[in-house]
Amino acid sequence: MPFPARAQGEMEQDFDHIPVMPEEVLKFLSPHSGGIYVDGTLGGAGHSMKILEASAPDGRLIGFDRDSSAIAAATARLAGFGDRVTLVHRNFAELEKSLASLEIGSIDGVLLDLGVSSHQLDSAERGFSFRQDAPLDMRMDTGTGPTAADLVNTLPEAELVHIIREYGEERWAGRIAVRIAAAREKSPILTTMALAEIVKGAIPRKFHEERLHPATRTFQALRIAVNAELESLDKGLEAGLRLLKPGGRAVVISFHSLEDRIVKNAFRKLAQGCICPKSIPVCVCGNKPQLRILTGRPVMAGEAELAANPRARSAKLRAAEKL
Repeated sequence: MPFPARAQGEMEQDFDHIPVMPEEVLKFLSPHSGGIYVDGTLGGAGHSMKILEASAPDGRLIGFDRDSSAIAAATARLAGFGDRVTLVHRNFAELEKSLASLEIGSIDGVLLDLGVSSHQLDSAERGFSFRQDAPLDMRMDTGTGPTAADLVNTLPEAELVHIIREYGEERWAGRIAVRIAAAREKSPILTTMALAEIVKGAIPRKFHEERLHPATRTFQALRIAVNAELESLDKGLEAGLRLLKPGGRAVVISFHSLEDRIVKNAFRKLAQGCICPKSIPVCVCGNKPQLRILTGRPVMAGEAELAANPRARSAKLRAAEKL
């Protein structure tokens, strides 16, 4: 089935981004002149622009994104900041190696705005959404790696169950995997709507949720698997926290419980002091806190922002400061 192609320039031009909780990000990141800041998930550069403005006149920003469209759009959008900006077409999981190549050994702040961007969701040809029929792709970097169609059509049924259950937190993972396996025996599953219909048919109608399409969790699970999102978060967050200067800040915005749990646990682990058993009267472990958690509970978007940007509804912001 042919799908309309869009020119690269057209995609770059409309790669817009309404940054989630921009004021809260600036409050917790606290950018200042002379600081070096990493935006690990550049997207439409909405957060990056605000960080550069707040760190004028000579704050520096290193922006990462695995999506070439995001890099191209951000290059144009941030051109006015000149050599204060360095953009890197890589997954933020490669943060430490990339900064080393730029001769940067420490940073004043790191921001991660996780998940899929509005542009990626709205670009039908990327295959992230089932609102329009499109090739079943879901790669954030379209130049490398297997697509969602590759996974759906080649993985063993048991592995599909694991991905859909663990990454999508989908109770009907077993039934969905069975239906996928049966359907692909007849013909490959190649489009978003084809997969969405299979998933919809696998979930008993009485369990369809009013505000959530039955395929939503399965699509989330496949996207996470295709892009190794949780592994990238583990590696990138660990590197970012390690490279923070004393007083440096980390701000992370997550959109589902799997991401939020990783961030919460990473912060708690580094904020913990003595881990000796309570039965030992004097500390012998020597463990010292490395972080101060700035958000006891995750910060959520306010009603005014939600009215303007409904996609912020599931966003949770956590922040910490290096000791």
